[in-house]
Amino acid sequence: MNIALEARGLTKEFKGFVAVKDVDLTVERGSIHALIGPNGAGKTTCFNLLTKFLQPTRGTIIYEGRDITKLAPAEIAQLGMVRSFQISAVFPDLSVLQNVRVAVQRKRGESFDFWRSERKLSRFDDEARRHIDEVGLADFLHHRAVELPYGRKRALEIAATLALNPDMLLLDEPMAGMAQADVERISALIRRVAQNRTVLMVEHNLSVVASLSDRITVLARGEILAEGDYATVSRAPAVIDAYIGAGYE
Repeated sequence: MNIALEARGLTKEFKGFVAVKDVDLTVERGSIHALIGPNGAGKTTCFNLLTKFLQPTRGTIIYEGRDITKLAPAEIAQLGMVRSFQISAVFPDLSVLQNVRVAVQRKRGESFDFWRSERKLSRFDDEARRHIDEVGLADFLHHRAVELPYGRKRALEIAATLALNPDMLLLDEPMAGMAQADVERISALIRRVAQNRTVLMVEHNLSVVASLSDRITVLARGEILAEGDYATVSRAPAVIDAYIGAGYE
């Protein structure tokens, strides 16, 4: 198996409370891997550990054969592992084009680009447009981000993430708060952008997980309950008990 991301014995304690305990996780290169579980399962904490927004109490994180356990989030992004967040992270008063162009500029690492004239920054427009086309927002090129419907804002966030040319995309609840039409649109988008990338996502919508994921890891109380394809994990007694106990159908 070609492994993109691996965690060994990943543990996070908060003043005696163990939020994530001895998690061993392997994400295969080129796959869509979902991390699911009832509320309070430790999904977000695990996600923040993998992306280094939290430092693990113990354990090791390996990305593309390199130990990244002690690296900062920005260093990990530079290696090609880029994440999105649950909360909208676009610049509301910038246009769709300008939002994605900021990401293109950031990839270059030239901080002074932000102070240059619009005319000089326009050299980034072609690349920005390619990513905007990729997520189906070509018709909204000059709309301000604040004017976009929620689902298209999420598509804009993915476009900005893609502008960093990630090899691995980590999506934190990409369907949260969406209407069904938006869920279908973003699901199709994730499937499309995953054709040449690895995707790890935290997601509550089990129908999305079932339709998109190659492999699923189920967490409960900070520990792995089950792992496998949807058919396997959905039949696991421990998983059924965890979801019924949390009020899921």
